[in-house]
Amino acid sequence: MKHRVIVLGAGYTGAAAAGRLARRLRRDDVAITLVNAAPDFVERVRLHQLAAGQDLRPRPLDEMFAGTGVELRTAKVTGVDADRRTVAVADTAGGVQELEYDTLVYALGSGWNDQGVPGVAEHACEIASRSGALRLRERLAGTAAGQSVVVVGGGLTGLEAAAEIAEARPDLAVALAVRGGLGDDFSDKGRGHLRKVFGSLGITVHEHTAVTGVEAGRVTTADGGAVPAAVTVWATGFAVHPIARATTLKTTGTGQIVVDATMRSVSHPDVYAVGDAAMAMGPGDKPLRMSCASGTPAAWQAADAIAARLTGGKLPKIPIRYFNRCVSLGRREGLIQYVTADDRATGAALTGRLAAVYKELICKGSAWGVANPTLGLPVRRRRIVRESARTGSAVDASA
Repeated sequence: MKHRVIVLGAGYTGAAAAGRLARRLRRDDVAITLVNAAPDFVERVRLHQLAAGQDLRPRPLDEMFAGTGVELRTAKVTGVDADRRTVAVADTAGGVQELEYDTLVYALGSGWNDQGVPGVAEHACEIASRSGALRLRERLAGTAAGQSVVVVGGGLTGLEAAAEIAEARPDLAVALAVRGGLGDDFSDKGRGHLRKVFGSLGITVHEHTAVTGVEAGRVTTADGGAVPAAVTVWATGFAVHPIARATTLKTTGTGQIVVDATMRSVSHPDVYAVGDAAMAMGPGDKPLRMSCASGTPAAWQAADAIAARLTGGKLPKIPIRYFNRCVSLGRREGLIQYVTADDRATGAALTGRLAAVYKELICKGSAWGVANPTLGLPVRRRRIVRESARTGSAVDASA
């Protein structure tokens, strides 16, 4: 029998892992199934552009994985039984099926996090998903000139959303509400550039402002004040998919699967987790942050570790580290903040038009890597040596 690998989720990390496994392992020995709720790959790092009215190139998964040997299943994951090694999925017609695996790659990712703030779910918009970005796009299209848009959250998502909306709709009064100062995690040069660009775009920044409620037409703050908001965009971080927490896998309090340096579950050796779904430690013994910057290398790490364990090869020992944070500030401005290996800002930063071009190249490169999942890697397909994840024993697959 072929060794059955199931990859859950076809975002950046799941798609990268599936493609890399297809390149590393022989089709005669392994069956790779990629399960995703939608038939298309979503460029999540561009959803602020979609929300602001721009059209994104469609990327059907069946075209991306044509000829790779990866089987695509368009279905929603409804459950994982890590002890029985099964996954429950519901297809588009509503039928439910149970899939068995020998190795599971869990890459279901994350969605928006309302942080338990009253009124967010009822009145705010999100851009953590394609459907959310499209709803915000429709909402903005129906917003009259002069009305206010408040983006809540000073992370990269919030910065990019505020700048993109302000550039696309200069007739709106765009504001950004942040708990701390604008660009606290950036260098002096980076913070200075943020202020310059936001000033030129007419964005009002409410610093040291904790939003405690969202209502129709306004957001309320911890100091008892209120900020007018015809549209509220909630960008205060991400929450992981809830399925893992309902399993016997060891997870954190937030539902992330605890993994080792090879992205392997510390409780179930036949399960790997990558991207936002995983709690992995990086340089400085700090958890890797939810980002494409750490998620994609983690997917490569997991795929290479799976291939190594199945073929008797050497485990990857390349540490995952950071190099920079890439921020688009509309279509004409950008900020590339260089960071240490453990993600602390250095004094160096690239700004302006060149930074915008740099960020665009990063986005295109990431999408190209997913759209061409088996290109760019040396062919190292070897006959697998089946590993029993429970006992650590191995049996030659050719026997």
